[in-house]
Amino acid sequence: MLGRQTEEVSAAASGIDTWPDQRALAEMLAGQGRGVAAVEGALPALAAAAELLAARMADGGRLIYVGAGSSGLIAKLDALELPATFGIPPSRALALIAGGAASFEHLNGAAEDDPQLARLDIASVDVAATDVVVGISASGSTIYTCAALKEARTRGAATVGIACNAGAPIFDGVTVAVVLPSGGEVLAGSTRMGAGTAQKAALNLLSTLTAMKLGHVHDGMMVNVRAENAKLRERAAVIVSRIAGVDVALAAEKLKLADYEPKLAILLAAGAADIAEAKRLIAESKGHLRPALAWLGASPRQTASAAGTK
Repeated sequence: MLGRQTEEVSAAASGIDTWPDQRALAEMLAGQGRGVAAVEGALPALAAAAELLAARMADGGRLIYVGAGSSGLIAKLDALELPATFGIPPSRALALIAGGAASFEHLNGAAEDDPQLARLDIASVDVAATDVVVGISASGSTIYTCAALKEARTRGAATVGIACNAGAPIFDGVTVAVVLPSGGEVLAGSTRMGAGTAQKAALNLLSTLTAMKLGHVHDGMMVNVRAENAKLRERAAVIVSRIAGVDVALAAEKLKLADYEPKLAILLAAGAADIAEAKRLIAESKGHLRPALAWLGASPRQTASAAGTK
């Protein structure tokens, strides 16, 4: 375990099992805070990874997360949320976890040590040179994850390694290395805690910045949200209203006309002649609203002044 800070015993937590509950909880919370703070030094690397992802995905490539145990679960959670939040098709944002779907019922520790399984999983989704494979491992030495990244590189894919120990094997040969030095855990070796928080925060930042670069975020709003239920349709109507500077009722009408695609509805509300023109503008702007609105000559009001919004 030499060199693995994630395995160290936290001196601050000595005797924690004898402490009053609130003191114990406070120390655990402080550990979570250290996990978040560990991400700050990785911001340049996360920016580089997002740039890489956005470039590959704009050309038809995919984001493919790989992880085992709690890291795999965190990766899967991020991948699952991208379609609804940013309209990224599930086929373009995947997560491979050691042990497969069964790991959502019971984590298979043995699968973490199986490099052949990793190679088969990478092959099963036909990883190619257009893709970016992002490996996540708290220790940075998980056999499954490291083997998956190595196999992805043999297929020409770009790779990103994310781990909480500097100099870990996961970083060997990667395109971008993201180090999250979350340190020792309040519960030594339980990397679902501080290290898990660091990994979750890092993936939140990485996927959101990637989506931003792809044009799915405008003035802090989810302009490619999939409005698949009443709550999301109401949210999408407010987004259209705020950006286009129209009342919510008109925004809802345009949203329905656009088959609940917010970007198209925004352009319709801002003056596009019809759906065909809105689609052409989005295609020409490569999914970005700002240039499309400028081409229309629209001057949408700021979010705070849009009529009919709350």
